[in-house]
Amino acid sequence: PITDRLLTKEDERERRVVDGFVCVDCGERGATIHFTAMVSTAKIKSVDFYRKIPRDLTEASLSGAGLSIVAALAMMFLFGMELHNYLSISTSTSVIVDRSPDEDYLRIDFNLSFPALSCEFASVDVSDVLGTNRLNITKTVRKYSINKHLQTTGSEFDSGPVTLRVKHDEDNDEEYGEGSVTLNADNFDRISHQHAILVVNFYAPWCYWSNRLKPSWEKAAKIIRERHDPEVDGRIILGKVDCTEEVDLCRNHHIQGYPSIRIFRKGSDVRDEHGHHEHESYYGDRDTDTLVKTMEELVAPIALDSPNLALEDKSVTVTEKAKRPAPREAGCRIEGFVRVKKVPGNLVISARSGAHSFDSALMNMSHVISDFSFGKKITPRVMSDIKRILPYIGASHAKLNGKSYLTDPDDHANVTVEHYLQLVKTEVMRSSHQLIEEYEFTAHSSLVHALSIPVVKFHYEPSPMQVLVTENPKSFSHFITNVAGILDSILHNTMRLVKKVELGKNF
Repeated sequence: PITDRLLTKEDERERRVVDGFVCVDCGERGATIHFTAMVSTAKIKSVDFYRKIPRDLTEASLSGAGLSIVAALAMMFLFGMELHNYLSISTSTSVIVDRSPDEDYLRIDFNLSFPALSCEFASVDVSDVLGTNRLNITKTVRKYSINKHLQTTGSEFDSGPVTLRVKHDEDNDEEYGEGSVTLNADNFDRISHQHAILVVNFYAPWCYWSNRLKPSWEKAAKIIRERHDPEVDGRIILGKVDCTEEVDLCRNHHIQGYPSIRIFRKGSDVRDEHGHHEHESYYGDRDTDTLVKTMEELVAPIALDSPNLALEDKSVTVTEKAKRPAPREAGCRIEGFVRVKKVPGNLVISARSGAHSFDSALMNMSHVISDFSFGKKITPRVMSDIKRILPYIGASHAKLNGKSYLTDPDDHANVTVEHYLQLVKTEVMRSSHQLIEEYEFTAHSSLVHALSIPVVKFHYEPSPMQVLVTENPKSFSHFITNVAGILDSILHNTMRLVKKVELGKNF
């Protein structure tokens, strides 16, 4: 239709009218093409659901302007709400029977610090109601000596192979003499510096294993004394310390199991205010022949007329296989993981040995829990992916982290600490794809007086049910339908303003 734009004389010259439409500056064919395009545009406009009233047919008012401003702000607010709703995560939670397969195992990660339990005897044991009983797990467990301030004092402690049976002399009534020298706090340092090698038996008179060792120890000491006279040779001497009499001396050398055989080498030991710490422990057989052979191997690399320095022999001998570095501190940090069946069971930390005795009155199981969790560790990549849904999966997967129990290493002896854990599997799904699997648990702890050797026990009980959290994605079509009217209004007004700018009109 003819618009309100005034036609100039030049327009009048080439003006043609076709069915009510005006074509300016065009020939007969041009008018037809222009007419066809306008008809097509008109047909498209006929399906407009958001028809606009021409501004020439409307009248502006002050109240209308205020209402328009309020409406525009409301539209912006509603658009922001719709966008936020579309970008937010919607989840649905259900409780179902745990659908884990029978061959699926549960992983337990832990990092525990014991300021008064030596790595020499610290043992990680696992048992469950199905009869599984694994003792002294070492394959996936690491130990580090720590001081009473929980600071690591060296590299990883070498637990060595597990000795199932230690050989002793057969019981007999044969008389034996005292071949080893009695050591105490007054003469220990002096005698240890008079000989290149000092081998000491730290024992307790009430200990069964100490009494089994005593005959063979005295016999071996007597034989070594005859072969290597301490007054003439001076390269090696065997001694003994009664830990019920020399409590402080045994504590300074971190003796927790009886008997403990320690090898001190003059020249390689490093002393501090507590005495010798850089020494080795012997874990081999305890019969007379083996002990004598061990002592001979220790003294063999040292020449008779050489200075009294005992450097280690690098050749692999019986002695090398049976000895390991002694713990440098009284404490131990135990970290690693174990895999268990998904049935009620126990994870136990205790002092364990098949050839040593322990004084329960002196055993202290104080500990600090740095980490204790179930299930697979969440990688940083997965964590960044699930950051948006963390509020929906709770925060009970690390309930014990950072807690301490009886942390005074000089007190609280003979106390067993038990932790009762009930855990529930939580699985998060996204479009039938498992996004994450974690275990949340409750924890209750109790302290009881130990009737035998004190331990730290984690009793876990998996639930037969699991929580299923399903992420419900928002439909983009629903979002675009809700905001279509707002977008149309914004687009219409934007195009109108652009046209005004092109025509040089004022706003």
